[in-house]
Amino acid sequence: MRIAMAASAVAASMPALAGVGAMALMLSACQSRPGTGTPLAGGARAVAMLHNAEGVEVGRATASDVAGGMRVTLDGHALPPGTHGAHIHAVGLCDAPGFTTAGGHWNPTGAKHGSMNPQGPHEGDLPNLIVGSDGHGNLGVVVPGATVAAMLDADGAAMIVHAGADDLMTDPSGNSGARIACGVFAAR
Repeated sequence: MRIAMAASAVAASMPALAGVGAMALMLSACQSRPGTGTPLAGGARAVAMLHNAEGVEVGRATASDVAGGMRVTLDGHALPPGTHGAHIHAVGLCDAPGFTTAGGHWNPTGAKHGSMNPQGPHEGDLPNLIVGSDGHGNLGVVVPGATVAAMLDADGAAMIVHAGADDLMTDPSGNSGARIACGVFAAR
């Protein structure tokens, strides 16, 4: 708002700048820092190839440092149709069949589970993955304040897809059920 008022004051005092000059001033101020989600030059990146309990590849997750946090994308295929909880887990292990070696959700701040929980969410809490009748589903989200380096700590991290929907509120995992796919993040 201050930038717009300053531009108006400049435009009023210098009629020749009323259109183009004032707009250039406002735009240059807006471009001084990248918006949330804007890729960072040289930002870290990690990829996890997801497999089901039978070892079949069922998706790929990517984490990239962006302005304001870490962008996570998940592209799933050959998954059961429906709504599935999707979370970053705290340990980079994916021992089938239950994938319990991936530990709990990535939660360095000790928050409660879920975006609908007033004391949440964990950094590892992501929106539900919606899988169509063709077995494909995609999601993309920016986790505010998170970084790939923090996620890839000494014991790594894994992406998990659960059998059921995440209720986005109940500790510790939103009642999302069994773990049906897992992938370990590796820096790229």
